Amino acid sequence: MKFDKTWSQERLALKLRVGPGSESGLLSWERRRLLIHGAKTAFSAALCWWLAPRLGLHEGYWGAISAIIVLQSNFGATISASRDRILGTIIGAIIGFSFSLVGSLPWNYVLAIFAAIVICGLFGFRSSSRLAGVTITLVMLVQSSSHKAIAFDRVMQVLLGIVVAIAVTTLVFPDRARLALRDGLAQEYLVLGAFFAAVLEGFRGTPPENLAALREDALAMLRENNQLLEAARNEPSGGPGWREGLGMLAQFGRSIFDALVALELAVHGSSEDAYAQRLEPALGKLGGDIQAGFHYVAACIHHWRFHVPPPDLHLEDDIAALEDRMSAVRPGGLAYSQAEILRAYAVQLHLKQIARLLRASRVETSQAIGEVQKVES
Repeated sequence: MKFDKTWSQERLALKLRVGPGSESGLLSWERRRLLIHGAKTAFSAALCWWLAPRLGLHEGYWGAISAIIVLQSNFGATISASRDRILGTIIGAIIGFSFSLVGSLPWNYVLAIFAAIVICGLFGFRSSSRLAGVTITLVMLVQSSSHKAIAFDRVMQVLLGIVVAIAVTTLVFPDRARLALRDGLAQEYLVLGAFFAAVLEGFRGTPPENLAALREDALAMLRENNQLLEAARNEPSGGPGWREGLGMLAQFGRSIFDALVALELAVHGSSEDAYAQRLEPALGKLGGDIQAGFHYVAACIHHWRFHVPPPDLHLEDDIAALEDRMSAVRPGGLAYSQAEILRAYAVQLHLKQIARLLRASRVETSQAIGEVQKVES
């Protein structure tokens, strides 16, 4: 396979920034983010505890607890956690206070918990149901002269914790989920490319020992990026088509992973195949260009520029060349087993699908973010 020098440099830069493979990368990226998150959380909790009595709120530790719970590693996740917590607290405070006016313990408490879980579920607030139950427990079971005072104080302290957490995550070393997702998607396409190379290495040969590990790494990155995508949807847009572009790339990544798993199954038991050897060099050219395509798309994501076609890389021409080669060798297929021939055709189909998904991921993302398209040959 022939790589463009620029692509190799881009791949190296991506690995140094977002890849977990080097210790220096971890120190300068993940560990730095961990230290910042820890400092922001500690500062938010202390600020809430200090502010609560000055705002006339009792037992200020509830505001500190709320800040600790809702302050996440990025702005989008903090907004999501804050929404869940305030909804749960308000629902729990209203139900807890209302049920404290009728009946007696423990039956009114049991009914209040039941009502909160059902209401949260019916209105689509399932993630807030547990917080509603906790608030009901505080309002109804804590010994006090006024259930109303407890409910009000609880809501106000949660609001204080949320406001402080949002202010800190916005103003102090802000971290945006969409930027983390962009780097995560770039890394994801590199990992998918490594998985693809390992699968092809097992075609007409011995599969590498790390094949299963690469598959698990790719799946883990898909899951992590899906969580970041959910958080990024809660953030203000970072420019034209950012949400659409990120969502589209994540969707293409999942489709490509499924196609790679199917390719892995298709090449199983192909170590002794001789029929596929007759498809060279067209088969090897397509496989090599697909792998180069993974690196190129990763670089496009890293720089958030997709409109420039990769030089000297024409996947549709490679597909056509492989189809022509398969037609040329078809008359001599009687000398080979049916299993070999079927495997070769299955590999061809999966390579075509992966190549077209790669190209579509770049072209359609470029359209989604409103780039001016350049003519592709």
